[in-house]
Amino acid sequence: MRQPSVIARRVAAASVTLVVAAGAAACGPKDNDAKGAGGDSKPQKGGTLTVLNASPQEDFDPARLYTSGGGNVPSLVFRTLTTRNRESGAAGAKVVPDLATDTGRPSENATVWTYTLKKGLKYEDGTPITSADIKYGIERSFAAELSGGAPYLRDWLIGGADYQGPYKDKKGLASIETPDDLTLVFHLNKPEGEFPYLATQTQFTPVPKAKDNGTKYEEHPISSGPYKVVKNENDGERITLERNPYWSAATDAERKAYPDKIDVRSGLDSSVINQRLSASQGADATAVTTDTNLGPAELAKVTGDKALAARVGTGHFGYTNYIAFNPKVKPFDDPKVRQAIAYAVDRSSVINAAGGSSLAEAATTYLPNQKSFGYTPYDQFPAGASGNPAKAKELLKEAGHPNGITVTLTHSNDKNFETSPEIATALQDALKKAGITVKLQGLEDNDYRDKIHGVKTEPGFFLAHWGADWPSGGPFLAPIFDGRQIVKDGANFNTGFLDDKSVNDEIDAINKLTNLDEAAKRWGALDKKIGQQALTVPLFHPVYKRLYGSAVKNIVISDWTGVLDISQVAVK
Repeated sequence: MRQPSVIARRVAAASVTLVVAAGAAACGPKDNDAKGAGGDSKPQKGGTLTVLNASPQEDFDPARLYTSGGGNVPSLVFRTLTTRNRESGAAGAKVVPDLATDTGRPSENATVWTYTLKKGLKYEDGTPITSADIKYGIERSFAAELSGGAPYLRDWLIGGADYQGPYKDKKGLASIETPDDLTLVFHLNKPEGEFPYLATQTQFTPVPKAKDNGTKYEEHPISSGPYKVVKNENDGERITLERNPYWSAATDAERKAYPDKIDVRSGLDSSVINQRLSASQGADATAVTTDTNLGPAELAKVTGDKALAARVGTGHFGYTNYIAFNPKVKPFDDPKVRQAIAYAVDRSSVINAAGGSSLAEAATTYLPNQKSFGYTPYDQFPAGASGNPAKAKELLKEAGHPNGITVTLTHSNDKNFETSPEIATALQDALKKAGITVKLQGLEDNDYRDKIHGVKTEPGFFLAHWGADWPSGGPFLAPIFDGRQIVKDGANFNTGFLDDKSVNDEIDAINKLTNLDEAAKRWGALDKKIGQQALTVPLFHPVYKRLYGSAVKNIVISDWTGVLDISQVAVK
């Protein structure tokens, strides 16, 4: 998922993105019975589920959404070729069929992927879903007026880089073939073994051409999922969903669709959301949130109340907070200076600044500590939990700085407990013990993002973070360390400007693998290799803690999203 601060709504969607936002296994929740409130009572159909969110579900058009695994609320309306496995913990990080009969059949070199649709698929109006509808849904995501979705198709599909969408180019993309109503064949520029993961994105949602009204489609997109949109107010601030009578559980093994109605209310203050979920009065007893975490102070109160603590869902999303270096800026051009900072970091103080060990887990690897990413434990610069200032001073002396150095750390002024003043101050205090004087440069979030993502403006030393578009090492390592992804005239994420042929070649080699378990091992080994260069200093992986209403049942939290999956929730 690209940098979550850059596209915050992805965290919300996944929680992305949300973007959302929207991360060690999350056998969710760890704090309570997986069946949720109600003990052993079986979930039943009926009732209304209320969703209380801070961020509106904007751009509710499958072409414009940037989600992970199809998103949370969007996945109730939009089905895709594949989807995330709706199970708790590590099992939920797997990709499974959705509209398709399998996760895709690759050619020998993974440049051609073939899918067959299930029989009997229908839209909310009862008309059949065809392969041509999925092809058209993908093609319209290339239209400039419907931008915002994941960029991979433009890069991966033959002809994608120049295609302008069906409104300007009626011919469509020749690289997507539909030989019959149930078959799709995708022709790619290069081998992509992770295409099944990409096929979970909402751009793979079928859209009937006859019902497409461009930018107004988001007001009433035609449902292929268990719920249809009956109301969308103020660009996603309030969305009302009711059952799609033509959705069949026989063709959908993933979504339980227990509630009769989903009432999504957004634009709420996070403290209000947590207060309402805590009190669970009236309709709030059957309410959840897909984008609002418990903060440190709120968590402290909840922990002291056994009844409330039993209603906290705990999850992990593939996401890393880290220090980034620009090796083109002195003194960070010297690897020993970067290594010295790595040794000087006191991760225990950083964890405290991030809200404590309940909300953050120390990181020494760039990849998140989950199997699907290929997590391979390593610590290239072992300094313990509290840092090793003596070793840092030794390295600085070897680098020609016996009296220490003075550097500037750039961070965001946003109170996000990630790239914010609290984290920066904790690092400032720790590095001082090693003879490193840190001056803090706090910027408003928009200015901060513009500065750190511009090749000409990137500072030498700054806080950053990265989240996964899907639970694999590919979308985690390639954007940050593939030299061919350095962007000179736009948003650049390869902050260390690494352009190492051996790294680039290994990324290409792994992308050819269609055995995702084997690919994961290779991603982990590559992470360990890159870590030797100290272009980043991993700090911590976030832990999501979210309340849900007292009458909510069937809690499922996977390692794909790290948050409660509302497609599984029951309120009766």
